[in-house]
Amino acid sequence: MNQPARITVVGGGSWATAIIKILSEGNNHIRWWLRSQRDAGHIRKFHHNPSYLSDVQISPRKVRVCTKIKDALSTSDYIILAVPAAFVSDALQGVKPEQLAGKSIVSAIKGMIPEKNQLITDWAEQEFGVPSGRIAVIAGPCHAEEVALEKQSYLTIASQNLDFASEVAQFLNGRFVQTSALDDIYGVEYCAVMKNIIALACGITHGLGYGDNFQAVLVSNAMQEIRRFVDRVYPMPRDLSASAYLGDLLVTAYSPFSRNRTFGHLIGRGYSVQSAQMEMNMIAEGYYAVKSIHEINRQHGVLMPIMEMVYTVLYEKTSPVVATNALKTVLK
Repeated sequence: MNQPARITVVGGGSWATAIIKILSEGNNHIRWWLRSQRDAGHIRKFHHNPSYLSDVQISPRKVRVCTKIKDALSTSDYIILAVPAAFVSDALQGVKPEQLAGKSIVSAIKGMIPEKNQLITDWAEQEFGVPSGRIAVIAGPCHAEEVALEKQSYLTIASQNLDFASEVAQFLNGRFVQTSALDDIYGVEYCAVMKNIIALACGITHGLGYGDNFQAVLVSNAMQEIRRFVDRVYPMPRDLSASAYLGDLLVTAYSPFSRNRTFGHLIGRGYSVQSAQMEMNMIAEGYYAVKSIHEINRQHGVLMPIMEMVYTVLYEKTSPVVATNALKTVLK
């Protein structure tokens, strides 16, 4: 890429802040949209996000902070979406398809549009007419907190257009982040959604006092569930042991940085959904995703007992003890 990439990041949370840090390492022109006027003003004055990853220094030379979405999008060629899936429509409210003409969309969202049960990439193509060949997703085991600490991390960029995926991978590649490209956009995106649900299951069972032995069986069975589901909804040759799939699942299921695991742990300890949501400062994407996957699977009938366990606990108010006892009988 000869010319600096002109990129807008949409979102003010920890992952958006981490992406800003990654992009700032390269020769990129960056606009950063945040909803919060207070946080935006603080970043302009003190050069760090007061609400998330506050140790990350934001270069005012490279990053222009915006609170008006139209200003943020106007001169950029690439739009990176890094807000919770439930709020992406609100973030882009008022944006017309013609304002995104000629622009590319990169989703860093590991969730689905609630109620519509729609992947972010499909939503972007349908709502704004962005060609599928100019849409990509960012995947892989890459916690924002470790990016802030500059710990070696790996990202996979997936798109139906492998050349475009490589293009995006190039401007995200850097000193402590290594990137690769893949053409299995739907497999990668569904796996990113479903690993959050598995992390909820791991958190619930850990909160109930189950140990590492059970967690290992849970995760290995979960990988089989994911394989059955993605092979049904989007069959193509894929290696689910790659880091974009299995790696992302493992880090989300086991890491103390995982908000979905933390949310599940609170549920396992006896918190209600509302209490657990109030306890956390961040959105657990798996809470919304499990309802979407449950409803999509009505059409496909894939055997997914772990997904169903999480759904019954969160949406049908089944006791975590009762639901886990039932799950134990089908794991192998």
